[in-house]
Amino acid sequence: MLDSLEHATVFLHLAIYAGIALVVKLTHLPEVFMWFVGLLAASVFSQELFLLHFHSTDHVGLEGHYHWLLQLIVLVSFVSALAMISFPSSVSAAIVLSVSVLFQGCWFLNMGFILWVPRFVPKGCMVSFVEGGNDMHGAVTCGTNDAFLRARALANLQFSLILAAIMILTSSLCLTLAGKYIARRQSIEYERIHSRGADANQIPMDV
Repeated sequence: MLDSLEHATVFLHLAIYAGIALVVKLTHLPEVFMWFVGLLAASVFSQELFLLHFHSTDHVGLEGHYHWLLQLIVLVSFVSALAMISFPSSVSAAIVLSVSVLFQGCWFLNMGFILWVPRFVPKGCMVSFVEGGNDMHGAVTCGTNDAFLRARALANLQFSLILAAIMILTSSLCLTLAGKYIARRQSIEYERIHSRGADANQIPMDV
């Protein structure tokens, strides 16, 4: 029960942030309110990091390693959110924040399959379900130390591959948008030069 309340607290902070950010966007409030929206985003990630680090359920073994890697991603999101508050016009901070949030979502999905679906559990490990009260908790246990080390190495490999895929996607989008921006800028410059040339070629006529 307590574990579910901790997860619900994170979603509560996220709902508060999303609601206020949507109101600010739809009502076209002044830019001065954007720092407050950034502060709310930082509070969401700080709360998430706090609950992941001081969780009521002690995540040990392979599950603990996955949660430790998740804390690294959330820490990057928190720092980048603070950077956006200090430097609201920074494109780099905005990109890092977006990448880290996407990384969080992908890592949550990856954890769900690896830690809860027996078919995707690493070789030599198994999912053990323990029922307590009205809740049922699952934990991945490995039969040998070699199996645990292999599963942990697989987690590190998944972390690197997911990050690489996100970076490739982000780079592709940035290059595509940069190409469109350069083409549009060149078109505007060409039209400006053509307009100046047309004005210079006009012959003044006296009435």
